Amino acid sequence: MHDLSEGLTGIWGRPFIDLTPYLDLGLLASLDDEICYALAQVTTTYTGGSHKAMGIVPPSLAEDPYVDYGQVIRGFDEREFATFVSLGDPAARFDPKRRQDYEFGEERDHPLTREQMRFLEFKYGVYFPWKVFYELMPGGYWGEKSTAQGKAFTREARLYFPRTLAFVQGLPFREIGRCTLLGLNANDHGTVHRDGEPEEQTAPDQFITVCPRGGKRLFLWDETRRVKTPVEGRAYWFNDFDYHGVEAGPGFRYSLRVDGVFEPGFLERLRQDHEAVSARVG
Repeated sequence: MHDLSEGLTGIWGRPFIDLTPYLDLGLLASLDDEICYALAQVTTTYTGGSHKAMGIVPPSLAEDPYVDYGQVIRGFDEREFATFVSLGDPAARFDPKRRQDYEFGEERDHPLTREQMRFLEFKYGVYFPWKVFYELMPGGYWGEKSTAQGKAFTREARLYFPRTLAFVQGLPFREIGRCTLLGLNANDHGTVHRDGEPEEQTAPDQFITVCPRGGKRLFLWDETRRVKTPVEGRAYWFNDFDYHGVEAGPGFRYSLRVDGVFEPGFLERLRQDHEAVSARVG
């Protein structure tokens, strides 16, 4: 068994929970058909690209060669800053002399436009890992992703992804607060990061990741031992306060992530099953 005392918090003594035995995944091939056809028609954006500036990468990888947009923007002079903001919200007003007072990007006051992301990529070599990001249900700020209050699937999602939404609504959630598709292009990797500080966590955030086609190649990263743990299964739950990343691959890969609050009976079944497994192995 993986030794969680060496760097992974995990869930109930396990690095991750394979949800394949607990869900009806018989329609995944059909969902893959719908999702790929729909993604070819809707407008997607990028995500990731500023994990270093956000301070959520492991120390051993903080100096890798992949350029971080938060660090780039902090280094702009007045001319560079003026060029950058000209590609943003036309209603926004920025003083280049106060450029260090503004924050741009995910979970910041000023989200990046697609034009700004492409400019950062083309001009400064910023690496955006997930170049296909689509919100079927926008979740708001990260800390709000588990609550359904004020949330709904978008009109466009209902139009282009009807089978996918029916599948999501059949998952064992008491409420759903966020639903997204995250895709990696050929040869791209998902940069290793974590979504929060383990010492601040009272319980793992509840979500289900589904890989309709499989082959995503997610792994958990043990910073203490510098060891990867592959996450296996077409559907899984892991503790996203542990460091995690995605291996590069020869083709496009994607996953569907649904955040919310599990039905109590489903959560209890998982807990009992996996605590029993941990007890036997231990």
